[in-house]
Amino acid sequence: MEQHVNLGTARSMHTMVEIKKFGLRDKLGYLFGDFGNDFFFILVSSFLMVYYTDIFGISAVTVGMLFLVARLWDAVADVTWGRFLDSRKAGKHGKFKPWIFRMSFPLVISGVLMFVKIPGMSDGFYLAYAFVSYLIWGTLYSTVNISYGSMASVITSDPVERTTLSTFRTMGGSLASLIINVAGPLILFVDNKADASRFTLGAIIFGILSISCYMACYKLSTERIVTPEIKDRKSHLGRTLKGLLRNKPLLAILTASLIFMMCNMLLGAVNVYLFKDFFGHAAVLSLVGFIQIGTVFIAIPLAKPLVAKFGKKETASVGMLIAGLVYTLLYFLPHLSSISFIAISAVGMFGYAFFNLVVWAFVTDVIDYHEYVTGLREDGTVYSVYSFSRKVGQAIAGGIGGVALTAVGYDATHKIQTQSALDGIHTIATLVPGIVFLVVFIILVFFYPLTKQQSKQLTIDLTSKRQTLL
Repeated sequence: MEQHVNLGTARSMHTMVEIKKFGLRDKLGYLFGDFGNDFFFILVSSFLMVYYTDIFGISAVTVGMLFLVARLWDAVADVTWGRFLDSRKAGKHGKFKPWIFRMSFPLVISGVLMFVKIPGMSDGFYLAYAFVSYLIWGTLYSTVNISYGSMASVITSDPVERTTLSTFRTMGGSLASLIINVAGPLILFVDNKADASRFTLGAIIFGILSISCYMACYKLSTERIVTPEIKDRKSHLGRTLKGLLRNKPLLAILTASLIFMMCNMLLGAVNVYLFKDFFGHAAVLSLVGFIQIGTVFIAIPLAKPLVAKFGKKETASVGMLIAGLVYTLLYFLPHLSSISFIAISAVGMFGYAFFNLVVWAFVTDVIDYHEYVTGLREDGTVYSVYSFSRKVGQAIAGGIGGVALTAVGYDATHKIQTQSALDGIHTIATLVPGIVFLVVFIILVFFYPLTKQQSKQLTIDLTSKRQTLL
């Protein structure tokens, strides 16, 4: 039976229309959304650099610049698409969900084409092909990912259930990461070398899985909160910008997410070289992927009770402190075997898993705070600004990754790297993330203002503010 609940008059910020009761169907649908996203996102973040350097023959520093330019462009595309979504009127299937259906097919096709090598072409052709195909894929990814991320705030208004959506989203991404990082090296590499035909095969397989997940997300998820389109976006732009600048939780989480994403992307790219060259065993990357996802699933049942008792900020902060200390310790243990290295790093992975599990709940709080400050419910805009910071982090990571590998002396044409290059790769994979994780810890503790008690007060104050519009 349908239930209709009006939260205000024409002046109200949003109207809620209950079509089906929120439940497991929505959680699974939202899980499948990030499952589909991360089949290609993790494939790209973990293996595209080695594909470009070892198969296309592009220098690491050039790849870094390519990533930098593309990610900065994607960041602009995110905000543009977010503003576009906020100007749309919700249709029969909602405001955000239809765009997942419309744009997922061209997204997956462009993803497969990225990993196609046409034999016998010039170096200039491969560079141009890499640049164009990567830009197209990144732009299309923005249209799907911003639509998907914004949808969480209209599936349910219950803050507890939104936290559950955040957990299921992380589970979806973790499942994709498990498959990519465990099966990926086995599919993509032959005799410890990147193989062009295998990369194409892998892209096709993961593309089919990705589109299947997007369709499951579309079918299972239900948008319940109908938000009005912003017809005159220009007149609201100043008000929006002022609200964003006054949103201290947003500014803090933007900074923390930018740095954290930068580190994750850097780790994902450099780990390939760490295990392929430093440890001389690329296949062990499968074990790394398995353990990384395992730590997330161990953390999942602990996250909710810890957050309920201590709060999101407090739980994520302690996790980042543990991760920072562990990776710093690994820097001072350069003679570990690959298995010992993985075993110790698993503790660090367990620590930062808690940040990953609650980060989307942080974003929900930030969206609510923006509404409290401005009186505007701009889910797409605020989420796209958050995504913007993550894309900038990706851009910095891609640029720094390529430059750093070149700086330490990595040369893709050499079968065996110099000892100084190997030591440099080890430093990038240990000390750099150790420092970054500690910086994120400091930001959460000293600059993110919404403690457990303050988050509760925000919900109360926002509810009271909405009541005045009835």
